[in-house]
Amino acid sequence: MGSEDPTAYALDLEGPVREVDVDAFSISATTVTVAGWADFVRATGYVSDAERYGDSLVFAGALPTDDDSPAVPATPWWRVVTGASWRRPAGPASAVDAVRDLPDHPVTHVSRRDAEAYCTWTGTALPSEEQWEYAARGGLVQQPFPWGGDEDFSRMNTWHGNFPGNHSDSIFTEPAQSYEPNAYGLYHCTGNVWEWTTGMFDAARRDHRAVIRGGSHLCHESYCRRYRTSARSGASEDTSSSHTGFRVIR
Repeated sequence: MGSEDPTAYALDLEGPVREVDVDAFSISATTVTVAGWADFVRATGYVSDAERYGDSLVFAGALPTDDDSPAVPATPWWRVVTGASWRRPAGPASAVDAVRDLPDHPVTHVSRRDAEAYCTWTGTALPSEEQWEYAARGGLVQQPFPWGGDEDFSRMNTWHGNFPGNHSDSIFTEPAQSYEPNAYGLYHCTGNVWEWTTGMFDAARRDHRAVIRGGSHLCHESYCRRYRTSARSGASEDTSSSHTGFRVIR
């Protein structure tokens, strides 16, 4: 587990490379989809954190050019959009309705608390970092991608172009069962959406942010090489955004 490769981020605590033990578990082949999440909401009446707070983070490139939603100061390509949620991933001004238009895409704008509520309803759990990385590597040892060592951007949904401006491909999620799965049959272990885990970013330094894994469709080598099996990042457990989802284990 972990990486000390030059492409790894030491400050993200990817290293050192170490051995870990995991008990047997099963893991969903895909992230939870919009359709699956909608079933949960219909059955329980659950209200997500984004809906409760009234806003969520949306990538600026997905918004109309005249949108005046406030930018996040340190990362101005993120906008705090009123009314954005799993139902309206690009905000209420967009014509995109997730249930109608994106049922087979990963559900987004879900916080870790939301993901845990879904797990309670389904009798599942979020993976630990150890479980997630074991599954994402698909049986390979110390390889940065689910298929091996080749940084092949045609095999995952990441940013193609100069971030955050020009792009040569879609700037949105793709269906959860896209591209070739890894050797364990898991789709999108890198790219598409970040995935919540049970991990804590750095307990020793009291950085209690929840750990997300796998990178997203907005990752680009110019600023974020976190589309690798060992990469990790952190977010508060109530954060929701247009590029974060989750998969579940038993």
